[in-house]
Amino acid sequence: MKKIIFLLAFIFISGNCLAENYLLNGGQESQINYRITQRVSPAPGTKKIFLSYVKPQSFSSRTYSQRIENLNFKFSQEPSKKTEKTDSRGNTIIEVVFDPPLKPVTMTMTCTAYNQVKLDKIETTSPFPLTSLSDDVKDFLKGTEQVDIDDLQIKAKARELTAGSKTEFDAVQKILTYVVDQIKYVQTPKSYNAVYSLKTGRGNCQNYSHLSAALMRSVGIPVRIVNGVTLKKPYDIKTGRSILTMKMAQGRHSWIEVYFPDLGWMPFDPSGTVLFVSNRFIRIETGLDNNETENDGLIRWSYTRGTDGTPQSEENIEAAVDKDSVKIAGIKTDYGPRELLVSPHVAAEFSKVEFKPLEPPPPPMTDKELKILKYNVQHVFGNREFPRNINFLTFTSPASQGEGDTMKIKKNFMVETAEYVTTNGQQYAQTFILDRPLRLIEVGLALHKFGNEGQLWLELFKDNGGMPGEIMATSEFMNMNAIKYKPGYDWVNFDFSKANKVLSPGRYWVGLGFTGSAVVNWFFTYGKPEGPADGTRYKVLFDETWSRSLNFEFNYRVMGLTTSEFKAKTEFKKLQD
Repeated sequence: MKKIIFLLAFIFISGNCLAENYLLNGGQESQINYRITQRVSPAPGTKKIFLSYVKPQSFSSRTYSQRIENLNFKFSQEPSKKTEKTDSRGNTIIEVVFDPPLKPVTMTMTCTAYNQVKLDKIETTSPFPLTSLSDDVKDFLKGTEQVDIDDLQIKAKARELTAGSKTEFDAVQKILTYVVDQIKYVQTPKSYNAVYSLKTGRGNCQNYSHLSAALMRSVGIPVRIVNGVTLKKPYDIKTGRSILTMKMAQGRHSWIEVYFPDLGWMPFDPSGTVLFVSNRFIRIETGLDNNETENDGLIRWSYTRGTDGTPQSEENIEAAVDKDSVKIAGIKTDYGPRELLVSPHVAAEFSKVEFKPLEPPPPPMTDKELKILKYNVQHVFGNREFPRNINFLTFTSPASQGEGDTMKIKKNFMVETAEYVTTNGQQYAQTFILDRPLRLIEVGLALHKFGNEGQLWLELFKDNGGMPGEIMATSEFMNMNAIKYKPGYDWVNFDFSKANKVLSPGRYWVGLGFTGSAVVNWFFTYGKPEGPADGTRYKVLFDETWSRSLNFEFNYRVMGLTTSEFKAKTEFKKLQD
């Protein structure tokens, strides 16, 4: 195996501290044995079922390459018809027809992906604005319903962000810095288009891709949407005495590729990284937007008049990462945006974008100050939005009208973002920041249990320099058999009422404790929607500190009583009087 050496700019912010921008060296190379299984069960009255799949292809870019071998599609029964075609984007599409579908159909696709990330120092002189693009590249400057480049707000924001840019890389990194800082990841947004994301600051990976594409295309930068799969296997980045663990869910994902005249198509992942997709990505389909890149996993059917049943489907993704080589270390610099961002070291003229720090909480209060207040107002906060009680194996997108007299269901991007947090020898902790005094009653975690053995509890920690410090209180212990089993994730509330803890404004941590053979997953959200970038940590056996951090934020909620009398510390004397 060849040694791979590269530099990355890894950026994240801790609360309102200076940016933490790491230049990394190392590399990634792996062999992935990939399998996806789709089972489709026809509803009564179904006349025909049409299933579409896209062949993953080998791909090479300046930073990421994928070589596909041993590709194979198998069907549990012989289709009535099978066709294969290559569309205008270069996607090779297989369509099979079952006429009539007499029983459930199972498709199994297997392949071996040899993925390599190579991000040594990149040099680009591509100017901004761009000139002299070929016709096939110009096609990716078009607007669509989901990527509305003619919307006045999109055009105004793109011009504002790229004002003064002389190089394409400068324009691109300004736009992506804005998107990463402004959009909060949610699993089920009301819309996937760029305008919705710009107005609401919300969206999933499709929204991140569409907004990035709309902003770039509106100022003449070609962007194509990529659909594929990410794998759940984590990897570590060593940053001095600390370790940052990068992890995504195993499931469908959307990202982008940006065209540079002197570099070609470069992959970016707006919902997590910049100018970098790791070797945990499998690239499958490309197009103008996610409406166009709908062919992989697409289910269509025709039905008898008077019936309106929808086929049931299940999709399961498996991947064994073999011969995995990951060696990455980081050196800190002093600039970057507020949220997590990853970029290679690029030799080009660009601005070192400054971030807007999070608002600091009020100063801490003394015990005397806390005691004179009356706690009579309910207060609930945290990273509270996640898909409750969803079976991710059987969840499908809603049906919509297809061509002619058919209906269709597209692949869905709902992914199980979760960490197995009762691993022997490891403990996980999540920070929260109080902006007012609180009498703590409960802390809820978004959990899914497997089995009834063991106990769980939470420990409340003081903050010690951005890590859990001294234990302040422990919740009531909870027997696993007292937690109701559900098909997905739901709140499990840990009782702190007997601890009688009144907390001053400031930063705290909760750590999950367990005993016996408890097996629990804790749901998380991409990015840091509520807290600082260093706010999710874990430690392993023999670690003296909580020096290991994670690139996501666990879903949690803090419940208690606050006071209508609370004033800033500068006004405390008035309250005493």
